[in-house]
Amino acid sequence: MQEAAYLAAHRTGELARRVLTAVQTSLARCELCPRRCRVDRRKEERGFCKTGRHAVVASWGPHFGEEDPLVGRSGSGTLFFTHCNLRCRFCQNYEISHEGEGHPVSAETLAGIMIALQDRGCHNVNLVSPSHVIAQIVEALPLAVEGGLRVPLVYNTGGYDSLEGLRLLDGLVDIYMPDAKFSSGVVARDLAEAEDYPAVLRAAIAEMHRQVGDLLLDAEGVATRGLLVRHLVLPNDLAGTEDTLGWIASRISRNTYLNILDQYRPNSTVCNDNVLNRIPTPDEILAAYRIADKVGLHRLDARRLPSRFLL
Repeated sequence: MQEAAYLAAHRTGELARRVLTAVQTSLARCELCPRRCRVDRRKEERGFCKTGRHAVVASWGPHFGEEDPLVGRSGSGTLFFTHCNLRCRFCQNYEISHEGEGHPVSAETLAGIMIALQDRGCHNVNLVSPSHVIAQIVEALPLAVEGGLRVPLVYNTGGYDSLEGLRLLDGLVDIYMPDAKFSSGVVARDLAEAEDYPAVLRAAIAEMHRQVGDLLLDAEGVATRGLLVRHLVLPNDLAGTEDTLGWIASRISRNTYLNILDQYRPNSTVCNDNVLNRIPTPDEILAAYRIADKVGLHRLDARRLPSRFLL
């Protein structure tokens, strides 16, 4: 079985050096995400993400609804962080990302959660919405390793990640899973308060792929390393599916593992929005799969394939 990347970094002392950088430098004048708020989070100053010195955790446990290569037989060990560096109006976890449900945790507690997920048989530790707590994750990793953590780390992100933050994770994260949300800056501004999202996303995905390459699976079909991209289909093609998938195929890799998400559901904050107040139609979902086929993206999450879509 392939060894988790962070174990080598721990043995060489590189992980300890990253902890110093993360806590003493990155948190002191926070530029860990593209918001670059430059607040001193060590002193509990808070920027856009509303998170101070410690990560806030909403929930954790085995998850069987993730992508097939993450779930395997025993589930993906999801760890949901509270708050976010995006403000998606349609967020399905609104209470967590916008309203702040959760509890602050120390590095020791965070490490303990990671180990507990492994002890429950999960194939990986799946860090959900981690972009604003990179420093806290890095800080907890040595403690988790010393406590016996060995499974791969999954970085499950909305895609709004800075190169500085990702480079702090280079050699620590095994699997990157960004959600490629929007290809239009205007749409990203209106729906997530992040007009630069398309450019940031593309630079981030390129860096993720540079670090880990295409998704690799073990003999049982469980992911061990690589890039997995999600793309949520939105009504009226607000996500810009053709632009996004075409760019991935031409600039990253046609061997990119792709999950086309059909789970958009309007939440209470968009019920009066004439565009966002409906689910995508079956034809809109089907169109996204046809675009993937047209641009040559052939590694699709199998259990979500529409019955009418023929490869």
